[in-house]
Amino acid sequence: MRLPLVGLAAATAVVLSACSGGSGAGGASGTDGSGDTGATAAAAPTIKISPAEGSTTVRPDKTVVVTAANGSLEEVTLETDGEQVEGAFNKTRTKWISKQPLKPSTNYTVSAKANGDGGPATATSDFTTDKPKIELAVADVTPGVKGETVGVGMPIMVTFNQAVQDKAAVEAALEVKAQKPVPGAWRWINDRLAIYRTAKFWPAHQTVTFTAHLAGVKGGPEMYGVEDHTAKIKIGAEWVSYVNIKTHMMVVKRDGKTVQTMKISAGNGTTREYTTTSGVHLTMERANPVTMISPGKKEGDPGYYKEIVDHAVRISSSGEYVHSAPWSVGSQGRANVSHGCLNAHPTQAKWYYDNFHRGDVVKIVGTTRALEWNNGWGFWQMPYSQWKKGSALKSKPQSQG
Repeated sequence: MRLPLVGLAAATAVVLSACSGGSGAGGASGTDGSGDTGATAAAAPTIKISPAEGSTTVRPDKTVVVTAANGSLEEVTLETDGEQVEGAFNKTRTKWISKQPLKPSTNYTVSAKANGDGGPATATSDFTTDKPKIELAVADVTPGVKGETVGVGMPIMVTFNQAVQDKAAVEAALEVKAQKPVPGAWRWINDRLAIYRTAKFWPAHQTVTFTAHLAGVKGGPEMYGVEDHTAKIKIGAEWVSYVNIKTHMMVVKRDGKTVQTMKISAGNGTTREYTTTSGVHLTMERANPVTMISPGKKEGDPGYYKEIVDHAVRISSSGEYVHSAPWSVGSQGRANVSHGCLNAHPTQAKWYYDNFHRGDVVKIVGTTRALEWNNGWGFWQMPYSQWKKGSALKSKPQSQG
């Protein structure tokens, strides 16, 4: 049915009125008729970075801090030559703090992104760390010979090029990771030497990784570590030699199985010098031949001797070896006639020499003289509870992982 023209116009007016009425409802929430809502735009995030852009003498131990106002941090990167430095955000992500020391004499770049109601924001800072007046580095790690396999008693001995004053900071930067972890602890022997020993012998057949995360670590006034140092240590089979001075026998076991039984002759015991030390020894080095001279005596003195021996394996710093002695074959297995060493039949002494590894264990019993803990590598003579007291850290001893 066709509507009258008047009725159609009225209907159209109603529709238009409804549409303009909806627009008016929106304008009723505080407009002045000009279309301006009167709302204030949210401020964009503000990012602050410390150290500031262009800093050139930043201390390597300085913490890098990034903060955000009017928003939260989405991403923070601190790097040098593509190597990133770890850091952590707070719970609200308004602050980021670096967790690692910085490398000395190095250019760093900080990049940060934030977001908030006022939109995104970015900021960067380039700075350079200072060159230390005293450079701290690892001078030597023993064992550290590439490709060497060592015994289960082997300690890790780290020598520094400077006298360390802040031992706790430096020790905290020393990391030991083992495939078969066991508890262990560092002991400072002096200002330059720290030694790591496990509570029990290393589990055999594994690789241990030592890392000194030294770069940027403060070792003393104006002294900073200049570089990290890593060494791979291969632990071989469990070689343990059991020596009984009273029965004049030496039994060598590999991974718990006897592989050699040797008749030996030990120190005659007439003096302290000529008494073989009892206790847990470690094999230290070998040579063929070795010239042995009586300690503290010169030619012509009573008791002076100078002998050349073959296939000698050192087990203490006081001059004790396992070595060949063809002149004592008649006494081996029967009597102790040496000046303190363990001598054996030439064939068996050569076998021992050929199968030696630094850090193999030699347990000696049957004498009145005990091996001193600092005589060579006699570190196992000190109880572990006492050993770990030599650590500079007050927390629990380090264990590998």
